[in-house]
Amino acid sequence: MAWIYLGVAGLFEVIWAFAMKQSEGFTRPWPTAITLVAMVASVWFLSLSMKVLPLGTAYVIWTGIGAVGTFVLGVLLLGESADALRLVAAVLIVAGLVLMKIASPQ
Repeated sequence: MAWIYLGVAGLFEVIWAFAMKQSEGFTRPWPTAITLVAMVASVWFLSLSMKVLPLGTAYVIWTGIGAVGTFVLGVLLLGESADALRLVAAVLIVAGLVLMKIASPQ
């Protein structure tokens, strides 16, 4: 169950990062509210996963999901660059996350 909590925490991290971009510096109320709610939800689910998972594993995977997820949303929804170097960087992050999962005792 801890891994599910961690995945949900990562998804909420992607949501809050995207909503924060849409908030335009916290000047738009709805994106600002979504950002704050998703931040709390993300940290709460992360804390649930940390009841079982090691700190380093949980935190690295949480931030990695957020990093790669926001990169993908930026490319798909905001028209951000998807050049070869950025794609290689994202693949390397995912590879690191897979290795962290494999190396985890849980």
